[in-house]
Amino acid sequence: MSAPSSPADVRPALRVAVLGCGVVGTEVVRLLTTQADDLASRVGARLELVGVAVRDVDVPRDPVVDRALLTADAEGLVEKADVVVELMGGLQPAKDLLLRAIEHGASVVTANKALLAQDGPVLYAAADAAGVDLYFEAAVAGAIPIVRPVRESLAGDHVRRVLGIVNGTTNYVLDRMATEGLDLEQAVKEAQSLGYAEADPTADVEGYDAAAKAAILASLAFHTRVSLDDVAREGITSVTADDVAWAERTGYVIKLLAIAERGETAAEDGSTTAGIQVRVHPALVPAGHPLAGVRGAFNAVFVEAEAAGELMFYGRGAGGQPTASAVLGDVVSVARHRVLGGRGPVESSYAALPVLPASAARTRYQMRLEVADRPGVLAQVAAVLAGREVSIESVRQTPKGEGRVVTDVAMLVITTHTATEHALRSTVEAIEALDVVRRVVSVLRVEGA
Repeated sequence: MSAPSSPADVRPALRVAVLGCGVVGTEVVRLLTTQADDLASRVGARLELVGVAVRDVDVPRDPVVDRALLTADAEGLVEKADVVVELMGGLQPAKDLLLRAIEHGASVVTANKALLAQDGPVLYAAADAAGVDLYFEAAVAGAIPIVRPVRESLAGDHVRRVLGIVNGTTNYVLDRMATEGLDLEQAVKEAQSLGYAEADPTADVEGYDAAAKAAILASLAFHTRVSLDDVAREGITSVTADDVAWAERTGYVIKLLAIAERGETAAEDGSTTAGIQVRVHPALVPAGHPLAGVRGAFNAVFVEAEAAGELMFYGRGAGGQPTASAVLGDVVSVARHRVLGGRGPVESSYAALPVLPASAARTRYQMRLEVADRPGVLAQVAAVLAGREVSIESVRQTPKGEGRVVTDVAMLVITTHTATEHALRSTVEAIEALDVVRRVVSVLRVEGA
């Protein structure tokens, strides 16, 4: 007597289409092919790969990709799939293809953070109307499970702040600057040689990639629609080897952080408006903070919630295999919903909190100033800070002539207490105008303290 058939044996196969066959797409195809039996057991039905859409079917590819599955007809492919996995990147034609897939009843998995940050609400609305799933775990921090915990596990909590290293390229660059004393250009070239950075590293070093991920995390954490345009963004191109060395001297590590947090802004009449503030910028992180120890191309996201307290998610943030792992996790989830019924989370934007301007952010500054080395200078600088209600946490002054050729110039390193970005910026401008200040060498925010 033969053994009874499992659900995966008797249910119709689910048709899976993959859009894009780069590094991540190839790994997704590999997992769908080599782990077909395991995936069928987890889903309750076999996942049948029905095609892989590419721009050029004649380009040489990894042998794991069956050339018979390659097609340049992406539109025709999505119309015959139950699950569409989008790994093309970019805004178009990815957006139109996903909308077409949803229109034809397919559930969608994407790793496209730029598209979600730009047009997430459009895709959510289409998926909701069609009654299908839209999953995107791989769009933020690669293999790290952060999307699902924020939008599902913490759905009953009240998130106060999300603080994260979400770009592996910039973390690698800054780490090499700190550990090997490289300058920015040298570290970027090294990252490119290892495949961590693209030939054009602009999206990484200027913070665009991190800003897109910050918009997605903020939307999920605060139940509010946040777009890429809402994110205040600064990259790491102004960070110097000297900045990195001084950070270590004063007990900090420089990281490019994505920050989303609750806050408020005051009007001229004294009233306040509660909202959220989302930003990406290089910052000094105390050496004892968990994020300070995130090395190389790794990512980490630190979440502060009212009931859960402090949580940190850590792991590989990029690469074919880690990202493919996150993609396949989503594929299994949406496929199981199609087999067993039910749907995953839909967009939660009920809070509709205003996104506050960058000037409303509350942070701390560390300023390095070259000043005249004579009595009374610190008093003048302190008076400017006090006049703008910015208090000083610490001051460090190098001894006269320490490591310098010019002996009539001293270096002041001033760390402030928390104040608004507006107050801190205006303070720096006023200090720069003082006769005793030769130049403002560097201004970096302090976060995580």
